[in-house]
Amino acid sequence: MNRLEIRDLGLIAYQPARDLQNSLAAEIARGESPATLLLIEHPHTYTFGRRGQAANLLWDEAELARRGISVHWVDRGGDVTYHGPGQLVGYPLLKLADSDHVGYIRKLEQAIILALARLGLAAGQVAGLSGVWVQPEIAQRCARCLPEQRGKPAKIAAIGVKVDASNITRHGFALNVDPQMDYFAGIIPCGITEYASISMADLLGEAPDMPLVKYEVTRAFAEIFGFEQGRTGI
Repeated sequence: MNRLEIRDLGLIAYQPARDLQNSLAAEIARGESPATLLLIEHPHTYTFGRRGQAANLLWDEAELARRGISVHWVDRGGDVTYHGPGQLVGYPLLKLADSDHVGYIRKLEQAIILALARLGLAAGQVAGLSGVWVQPEIAQRCARCLPEQRGKPAKIAAIGVKVDASNITRHGFALNVDPQMDYFAGIIPCGITEYASISMADLLGEAPDMPLVKYEVTRAFAEIFGFEQGRTGI
């Protein structure tokens, strides 16, 4: 099996994590480093992808400053999303064997779905939409969700990626474990208004400990992508 290095970086600002991705991607392209999965929590951050619309940022500069939110325009796919403490962000840096980028996204979703199942939460995919979703009968457990959203699927993990000219992946997934969900009110997540963003804590009452979530996510990722794991710290 191919080796996958897991780097658990804890809480780290967005730009240093982005710089590390770029550095590792170049090393992987040159054959100097193995495939790597970075596990991160970010301080409060909004990122806009290549399809980002400024109108989907709802809070003004004063509110962003008051809440300590940084804003970044980046080269992943998709529109705007939120990152913050209590959310597990995973950045896989892999060399894809082919140019099936959509298939890569589907496999990322499958890994999160498998991990959630092992953590006691049923989730799945929604045709035509990226990310990992819970169905209405499960999403209705969310007490803080708007009434008009409770009869619809809700997104528990966002996916946004880039694949460069060397077929190396960047960016990845963001799984809402137990973040401060009120920060999603400052954006229109992914430019979609009709579906709620939801967390494991919303649905389970109490979220699993982050180390357990990291364990199940990395185990599922390795299984779906056919890797043998090796783990390091910072």
